[in-house]
Amino acid sequence: MKERIAVLMGGHSLERDISLKSGHRVAGALKEKGYRVASIDVDENLVKTLKEERFDLAFLTLHGKYGEDGTVQELLEILEMPYTGSSVLSSILGMNKELSKEFFVKENIPTPKFYALSTGAFKEMGASAALDNVIGKIGFPIVVKPSGQGSALGIKFVNKKEDLTSALIGALSYDDTVILEEYINGTEITASIIGNKETEILPLVEIVPQKEFFDFESMYTKGLTEYFVPARISDESTKKANEIAFKVYNLFDCRGACRVDMIVKDEQIYVLEINTIPGMTDTSLLPMAAKEAGMDFPDLVEKLVGLALNK
Repeated sequence: MKERIAVLMGGHSLERDISLKSGHRVAGALKEKGYRVASIDVDENLVKTLKEERFDLAFLTLHGKYGEDGTVQELLEILEMPYTGSSVLSSILGMNKELSKEFFVKENIPTPKFYALSTGAFKEMGASAALDNVIGKIGFPIVVKPSGQGSALGIKFVNKKEDLTSALIGALSYDDTVILEEYINGTEITASIIGNKETEILPLVEIVPQKEFFDFESMYTKGLTEYFVPARISDESTKKANEIAFKVYNLFDCRGACRVDMIVKDEQIYVLEINTIPGMTDTSLLPMAAKEAGMDFPDLVEKLVGLALNK
């Protein structure tokens, strides 16, 4: 008899709706493969549910805070329940863009120039001084993004100083620290990696949004973004991107699956961020890359189950 699996989804983050879409799709694929499945919308009764019912594995399809940031991973560690994806520490590092960027710099992984600004620093320095400091270090255009959110929530593209304050205030409404990042005008790609100690990289996906920027709407609305798999970049850039993605995966000590988002410009690769619980919706990039590699969605889900039970 196949394992009994709790698919954890929903929760209280701003990405709840996307998580539910991922979770229901995963649950359906697991059932198709013959697993015994319980779909659990995460709330304050999670611990009681997991203790009372006998599950062999928790399949994590939670996105954003409390799901992707190490919180639920730590809870599952305490309950001694196996789960899909990366460890507590890897999840913390991956979710916090400020920590991730500092790690990239420390390990000589190319990444766009950036400046981290907290709510406290913004108030202490004053808006004018803070903005002048940022502009002096980065210049325009600037990408403004919350440090601790996923799915492109709160991201703004800023071309001029008079628009920067409103973009900052908007991003700070999602998180108390904001990343202001140099805009690299290049080809946006993502690398999906599957494995534990032994890993495989799936075909690179090129992302071409109709809008100026790959934001939340572009990410999850069919027809607003065009995808090319494999990415239309040179063999040399493909090789470099794969090497950098593997390096990031190993440095963050990832498990199961992760996605490394990058920009290619003039054969130079810049890492934007890492995602330790990639989306599993019908527009998500990991399943798209897996399909190009000849792996249908149920097979991908079952592979992640196997990796979780054997990590």
